[in-house]
Amino acid sequence: MIIGYARVSTIDQNIDRQIGMLNEYGCEKIVEEKFTGTVKDRKGLHQLFDVIRKGDTVVVESISRLGRKTLDILNIIQQLEEMGVQFISLKENMDTRTSTGKAMFQMMCVIAELERNLIAERVKEGLEASKRRGKTLGRPKLDKEKLAVALRMYDSEEYSIKEIVSATGISQGSLYRAVNRRKLEELKK
Repeated sequence: MIIGYARVSTIDQNIDRQIGMLNEYGCEKIVEEKFTGTVKDRKGLHQLFDVIRKGDTVVVESISRLGRKTLDILNIIQQLEEMGVQFISLKENMDTRTSTGKAMFQMMCVIAELERNLIAERVKEGLEASKRRGKTLGRPKLDKEKLAVALRMYDSEEYSIKEIVSATGISQGSLYRAVNRRKLEELKK
């Protein structure tokens, strides 16, 4: 079965041009979606994956209809490939049923992997540069005296969590972690 996928980012945008192209191509079914491509978890995309079966072909007007980020797009195409589903993008003339289309997809994967590696290198270099400048990385150390005051306030049952957080500067999460840690220690005794 040839299944089309058409997406526009907002309700105000018109999806008719894409649907016309997909119908002209011969799509037997079209999944439509009006939702931003920056979000990976989309109802229409889930619907597409529910409909497709091994041997099907998914057709889009443009590869950008699958998403905004290169890695997200490649992951979707990779999922299709793993399911035995072919992929065609009309605008880019990409067809994974052909040797050229498969090669184009593989080149895109190599470029995406390079992009991932470059990002990881830049993050590592940035962290190392921060360390050299004397910056402390990670969560700031918890002031044990403030935490002790917060726990005493908590134990007194005279203060709300909001009041304790406001008075001590200890975050709500830190307070609850300390309370739970203390409970676990008491259970071990």
